[in-house]
Amino acid sequence: MTEWEKSKSGKPHVYNDEMEKMHKEAKKLYQEYNKTTDEDEVRREEILSKLLKKKGKNVWIEPTLHCEFGSNITIGNDVFINCNCILMDNTEIVIGNNVLLGPNVCLYTANHAFDPVERANAICINKPIYIGNRVWLSGDIKVVGGVKIGDDSIIGAGSVVIHDIPSGVIAAGNPCRVIREITENDKLM
Repeated sequence: MTEWEKSKSGKPHVYNDEMEKMHKEAKKLYQEYNKTTDEDEVRREEILSKLLKKKGKNVWIEPTLHCEFGSNITIGNDVFINCNCILMDNTEIVIGNNVLLGPNVCLYTANHAFDPVERANAICINKPIYIGNRVWLSGDIKVVGGVKIGDDSIIGAGSVVIHDIPSGVIAAGNPCRVIREITENDKLM
């Protein structure tokens, strides 16, 4: 099994030259994307089709965007990703349909070894992140690998999400915890 295969399957691995080359290719693409303007919709589509594993319809990503590889990112339909988002896709990141990511949202699938000797030897382990449908991650949120956020949930600004969040709740804090369920009383109209 290659280091890349280990990386994607959640096994301990060492970030190697092959992965560095892939990262540099992704970096060229996202840096090019970050230079575009709203009028460059066709060019943005071309870049994202090369960068991402899969992208649904009606996806809008405000520059700046940063990622590790891009090839591990799946984005559903009708998704808005605001400025300065970091998607560290060392393994799979799946973003559902009708999702809103606020500014400065960071999704981190990678983790360094806890053991200091292993960490000094660049040993890492990755865990996927899954974001359900109709989820809103407001601003300045960090989500670590291994987390699943259920459908219809809201994560409050400034949260650090280190555990799964169930469907249909408002959660916030550091660490992020469920505040309450979303109910019919939350409807604006």
